[in-house]
Amino acid sequence: MTRRNSEQDQTGRPQGPWWVSFVGSGPGDPDLLTVRAAALLAEAEVVITEVPEHAAFVRSVLGLAPLVESDDDLEAPVVTVASAGGERSDRRPGPEFVDGGFGDDGQPLTHANRSKVVVKQAKRGLRVVRLMNGDPFLYASGPEEAAACAKAGIGFELVPGVSSVTAVPAYAGIPLTTKNNRELAVVTCGEKIDWSRYADDRTLVLLSAVGSIGEIATALIAAGRNPSTPVAMTQTGTTVQQCTVTSTLERIAVDARAAKIQPPAITVVGNVVDMRETLSWFETKPLFGWRVLVPRTKEQAGSLSARLRGYGSVPEEVPTISVEPPRNPLQMDKAVRGLVEGRYEWIAFTSVNAVKAVREKFEEYGLDARAFSGLKIAAVGDKTAASLLDWGLRADLVPDGEQSAAGLLDVWPEYDALLDPINRVFLPRADIATENLIAGLIDLGWECDDVTAYRTVRAAPPAAPVRDAIKTGKFDAVVFTSSSTVRNLVGIAGKPHPSTIIAVIGPATAKTAEEHGLRVDVMASSPSVEELVDALADFGASRRAALVDAGQPVTKPSDRKPSTRRKATSS
Repeated sequence: MTRRNSEQDQTGRPQGPWWVSFVGSGPGDPDLLTVRAAALLAEAEVVITEVPEHAAFVRSVLGLAPLVESDDDLEAPVVTVASAGGERSDRRPGPEFVDGGFGDDGQPLTHANRSKVVVKQAKRGLRVVRLMNGDPFLYASGPEEAAACAKAGIGFELVPGVSSVTAVPAYAGIPLTTKNNRELAVVTCGEKIDWSRYADDRTLVLLSAVGSIGEIATALIAAGRNPSTPVAMTQTGTTVQQCTVTSTLERIAVDARAAKIQPPAITVVGNVVDMRETLSWFETKPLFGWRVLVPRTKEQAGSLSARLRGYGSVPEEVPTISVEPPRNPLQMDKAVRGLVEGRYEWIAFTSVNAVKAVREKFEEYGLDARAFSGLKIAAVGDKTAASLLDWGLRADLVPDGEQSAAGLLDVWPEYDALLDPINRVFLPRADIATENLIAGLIDLGWECDDVTAYRTVRAAPPAAPVRDAIKTGKFDAVVFTSSSTVRNLVGIAGKPHPSTIIAVIGPATAKTAEEHGLRVDVMASSPSVEELVDALADFGASRRAALVDAGQPVTKPSDRKPSTRRKATSS
């Protein structure tokens, strides 16, 4: 039998042909994954999943595009998605996924069969991660599978995960212990439980109790528990689908049924449940559960979506434009040669994409940032300046106020024949950029080489379900970051439903939205994606507070749809 040797690689993992990392995925929120778990997933060649959702979970953690049914992307590397009984090709980057939770018949695998899947995959000699819900050694089949590996001579390591036993109550705002309540019991509910053992006042955490909560409550009351004992049942905890119903032992069965609570759910019994009213933090986020449409280019959507997730929403990115090279690259080639030869006094970058386009052209010629020596650099805003800094360049001129072409013109110096040896500006920009900057620079005495550095092309329409969701109000909000995103989204998918909250980055975008028949609900105080998302969150918080003050249930905009389309109002 092959044994692993004692050498180790950079991760500390012993070298050799057979090895499995048992990794806890936590209860559902990817942000609860441990640093070690994330590192192992990044290196994994094979991931043995626990549930069908794990493949999407891993791809999200790794920053990969979701798996979809379309096979349009024929240029992507080929990986394999496999089940316990078969394989299929999949043209997308990422690890190979093997289903370790369910068989080909769709039924859950026994612990013994799960162990066989793990051993079989480990003997392929690849980097194998066995991904398990919560913690592998807590209410899971980790011990049996690890024992099977040990028996087969397969080395393994254990990466604990955050258990739903503690995480879900925490996300519901329920502390399991307090200074006055230190006793805690965790019970996996089944048919043969002596509930008289739990007749005292200690906190109970009940697993798998949804279907039998009525009988459990009756048994606890019969054992001596007060019928008014607080109870909370939390469904799909730590995710934005989380839903918590609070009640008492005598009413929890009725209330859970009315709230349509379904597994998986964690039930907490005890006085600690009363603290939820004060400590609830997750379900009270200003955009909790909101489905927010992000119509941006793929490269630009990341930071905006991350900020939206921080406020509890579910961002869905729909590319409306794609950035492509200019049809005729000769103009750009000539301008870059002129830059190297000292033809320009200034270069003005009006977007991150312009920086990217010039940088790619430099790399094509084998040039680097040193070619900018002696050249003055202007950036339209902080984001563009930051992308220049990533290249090793510091902008000499950035607007203090409005970060736009107009703002840049406000701070741009007039040409002075005595102080400026050259009066020419290199302006690499998009094919559809505004002419205002060029006209303004000419008025200031400068000559401009207005060069198309990249083209913006309208993206293909999104999938039919997304188009339907946009038109029927299944999105709670849409965030527009430019006039072009308004025009392009309406062009490829139609107008958002009148119940959808419209948030825009500034006055120009608001005007375009109104011209397309949309009423603007939210506008950023300054033109940045951070301010835009914060403004939407403020709107959501105010809306939530108004509903609570009125004694109404907290709903999302998509829950209440007017019967007729609203009309734009003039500002």
